[in-house]
Amino acid sequence: MAKKDYYELLGVDKNVSQDDLKKAYRKLAIKYHPDKNPGDKEAEEKFKEIAEAYSVLSDPDKKARYDRFGHQGVNGGFGGGGAGGFNMEDIFSQFGDIFGDSSPFSSFFGGGGGGRRAVRKGSDLRIKLKLDLEDVANGVEKKIKVKRYTACKSCSGNGSKHGNSLQTCSTCNGTGQIKRVQQTMLGQMVTTNTCPACNGEGKVVIERCEACFGEGRVLEEDMLSIKIPAGVAEGMQLSMSGKGNVPARGGVAGDLLIMIEEEEHPTLKRDGNNVAYDLMLNFADLALGADVEVPSIGSRVKINIKPGTQAGEVLRLKGKGIKDINGYGVGDQLIYVNVYTPKALSQEEREMLYKLRDSQNFQPKAGNEGKGFFAKMKDFFN
Repeated sequence: MAKKDYYELLGVDKNVSQDDLKKAYRKLAIKYHPDKNPGDKEAEEKFKEIAEAYSVLSDPDKKARYDRFGHQGVNGGFGGGGAGGFNMEDIFSQFGDIFGDSSPFSSFFGGGGGGRRAVRKGSDLRIKLKLDLEDVANGVEKKIKVKRYTACKSCSGNGSKHGNSLQTCSTCNGTGQIKRVQQTMLGQMVTTNTCPACNGEGKVVIERCEACFGEGRVLEEDMLSIKIPAGVAEGMQLSMSGKGNVPARGGVAGDLLIMIEEEEHPTLKRDGNNVAYDLMLNFADLALGADVEVPSIGSRVKINIKPGTQAGEVLRLKGKGIKDINGYGVGDQLIYVNVYTPKALSQEEREMLYKLRDSQNFQPKAGNEGKGFFAKMKDFFN
């Protein structure tokens, strides 16, 4: 099912300010919050969708990629940013502060005593992936090795020996937070801070895991399969949710960010979703016509040069370009016709050309003035 437009989900336009964006998200998040709609799966999915939209539009870099490339520009079709992959823990850890302590849902977001602790997220990983023109045009699945921190299997990621050498933090009673109430002239002011004894984890390690030295994670080389959609472009960034580093002693993994680099093709040049090729022909082929082979993406194509074809003409091969990343069709291959002029001639060739030059049929026709390359290009695109 096609994803909904992020701006439409939040009811804002592309020029919305960050303050108005936050207000729009807060209003909708309260409306569809799971606490307010217990057991309502439709409201829960809506809650995830608007959180996903806000996570993109509130980040300037992600917003710019979304405005340019659509949904593919921010999650690459990997399922990392969709409502199905955007879990509640991510939402509560990233956007809980948007409601503040006065919110009726503050405990649900970790803002109130005894409520849900903020979920820590690991750091993102960034890699560069080189693709050739054929990969870009058709999409490709790549297998890559990535070194990243993963949860320690010996302790299940909590850093304790055998995973069970833990006890509840006595300082915060397992909440991971210290709540302080101060009396001011304006009344009581409640502040909530991370517990310094357990660093917000709610539990303390009695005996450290020997495999990870109590860190709860180990550095491993992981083999990942990445599906690159057709139509990606140089500089575009895709992401795989949960394929970055896991934080120490529990939490959700960060993301793997993939920066696309395009390798230069030896003969074809990309121009948006079109590809261009410079075809060099001799004068005889242009005058008499010829069948020639030209390189295309992943193959070679035979084309017919009609008699009298002029240098500077542009031939078009429909559908031989690159698929649009947002599904708006396929580009074309544009063939720019050029005439090859030899630099060295034999005496016999020179005499033949002298005769041809003096022929009336080889003189420019009246009315063809100004019909050179740039004029032909203007006619072509009009």
